[in-house]
Amino acid sequence: MNAPAPLIQLRNVVKTYHSEAGDFTALKGLNLEVYPGEFLGILGKSGAGKSTLLNMLTGVDQVSSGEVLMRSGDGIVALHTLDENALALWRGRNMGIVYQSFQLLPTLTLVENVMLPMDLCGDYHPRRSRERAMELLRMVELEEHARKIPAFISGGQKQRVAIARALANDPPIIVADEPTGSLDSTTAEHIFELFEKLVAAGKTIVMVTHDQGLMPRFTRYKFLADGAWVEEGTP
Repeated sequence: MNAPAPLIQLRNVVKTYHSEAGDFTALKGLNLEVYPGEFLGILGKSGAGKSTLLNMLTGVDQVSSGEVLMRSGDGIVALHTLDENALALWRGRNMGIVYQSFQLLPTLTLVENVMLPMDLCGDYHPRRSRERAMELLRMVELEEHARKIPAFISGGQKQRVAIARALANDPPIIVADEPTGSLDSTTAEHIFELFEKLVAAGKTIVMVTHDQGLMPRFTRYKFLADGAWVEEGTP
C-alpha cells in the first residue's frame, strides 16, 4: 500500500530579515512534510522561529528562498509564487487559522464573525451561511451566545468562536498559533480536546506551542531552536 502524499511541504525554506542593525536569519533551510490527518506540534522557546514558520505556512510572509507547497483539490499549489489576491483566496478556502489573541471583530456578533470567511471568499449566502455558522457555534457549544458581541463572552469562549470561524469554509488544514497560551489550564484542556475531535474527524492540524507538557498529545512533534530543527518524534 502506497504511503499518502504530504499535504504540506517546505523545501529548504530560509527567511532572513533585513534591518539597519544587520541581517537576521530566522529560518535556516527548513524542510517539513505534513501528512493528512496529522496533529503536528511545533515546539520551541520564544524566539525559536515558530511564528515565522507559521507565517511561511500561511503565506502571511514571503520566504527569502525555498518552496512552500500545498496539496488541495486544485493539485499542488506553490504558495510562494502566488500574488496577494490569489493567496488570500486559496488560504480562505483551504486553511483555517487560529490565533492566540482570537482576532475576533469587536463590532460583529459571534455568528457574524463566523460567517465572515465565507463572505471574504465570495461564498456568502444569507440563509446557508447563517445556518453553517450556527451549526459551527453549536459544535463549540456557543449557539445560545450567537447574537452577543465578543466583549460579552470569556476568553475561552472567544477561542472557541475563533475555532468555529476557522472551520467556516470547511478547510482541510488548521494552523494554530499558541491557541491555549492565554487561557487557564481547564479552559486550555477543553480547547485541546476540541482540536483532538477535529483531527479524529479528518482535519490536519499544525499547532505551535512553547508548552512541552502538550507533547504527548500530538501525533507527531518537532522541536525548533534558532531557526533549525533539533528534535522530532512521536509520543
